[in-house]
Amino acid sequence: MTEGRSVEHADHADETTRGKTTIAAPVVQQIARIATQEISGVHAMGGGMARAFGALRERIPGASSSHTSGVVVEVGERQAAIDLEIVVEYGAALVDLARAVRRNVIGAVERMTGLDVVEVNIAVNDIHLPSEDEQQSSAPTRVE
Repeated sequence: MTEGRSVEHADHADETTRGKTTIAAPVVQQIARIATQEISGVHAMGGGMARAFGALRERIPGASSSHTSGVVVEVGERQAAIDLEIVVEYGAALVDLARAVRRNVIGAVERMTGLDVVEVNIAVNDIHLPSEDEQQSSAPTRVE
């Protein structure tokens, strides 16, 4: 997370005379992940190692994958800060793509949780080339 940002550390809570609503950080992570993947040009979430472990996990029967790979959130009482790691499709205008992702994530998180999103940091870790799909599809499959 970026140093110097000010996020009050506590569970997000909505206190009323009839009870309290708390929103856990993993909920904000899921919202941010889905909002990021809704943007055309985003190929995948996470850094190289996270994606490699995710691919390995998918091959193990019964193993569950992390649905929040590439998303780190800091949730305070009224605010949230979000860090994203993405892989983009080749040819995408990176600045425009990052702007669209940021706008979509902020809108979704604020609308669904009521939190004020103070920042969304985006790290573009890789570019996905169309030829990578062709190489994977032409690789021989192993039958067991």
